[in-house]
Amino acid sequence: MTADEWVRRERSFRGISQRLAIKYLENLGAEQVDDDRVEAEDWAADLSSQTVGIGPSVSLTQVDLVFEGDPETLDPLIERFAQKAMRAGG
Repeated sequence: MTADEWVRRERSFRGISQRLAIKYLENLGAEQVDDDRVEAEDWAADLSSQTVGIGPSVSLTQVDLVFEGDPETLDPLIERFAQKAMRAGG
């Protein structure tokens, strides 16, 4: 499958830093190509982060990821990333 045929999946994770998200993606086979993008052979991800309020006095960092890749590779990859990210937040 060529990059032109890749699908996109958007996910957001709270309570994890962008730096840590990049580290997890590197552990899953990606290489950081700039401050907010990682790439692997058959997938890539763009990252952004923001602070979001979750009540009157609490805020968390939210990392937004846009994954692109072959759906057969991407769906299990996102699940593995989510498991890592959920442990990091609490």
